[in-house]
Amino acid sequence: MDTSSPPQLPSGNNKIWSIICHLSGFIGVPFILPLIIYLAMRRESTYVGQNAASALNFHLSLLIYGLCCIPFVFVLIGIPLLIILAVISFVLSIIAAVKASDGEVYRYPLAIRFLQ
Repeated sequence: MDTSSPPQLPSGNNKIWSIICHLSGFIGVPFILPLIIYLAMRRESTYVGQNAASALNFHLSLLIYGLCCIPFVFVLIGIPLLIILAVISFVLSIIAAVKASDGEVYRYPLAIRFLQ
């Protein structure tokens, strides 16, 4: 008989904060909102802190990748790169929000890990 308790799923409010972090790009505050949530809730809930850090890392990485694409706009390859970047941002943010609603912490591919 296994006496270990199952892992505890995050509560409703923690899930909501985590989902909002991942969807903050759609709201129009992709850096500020995850940063505020990370600073305010990282000690209260490690789940929300991890999701906020993951979202903030992703949004900062997107900013860096976008800035790297700007010089290539002058040779016409930058425009398709920026469009691809926008599509990737859209899709991965939705995937991360769905994973957060399931109680998981999503690690974005190709995101630079500024915060742990």
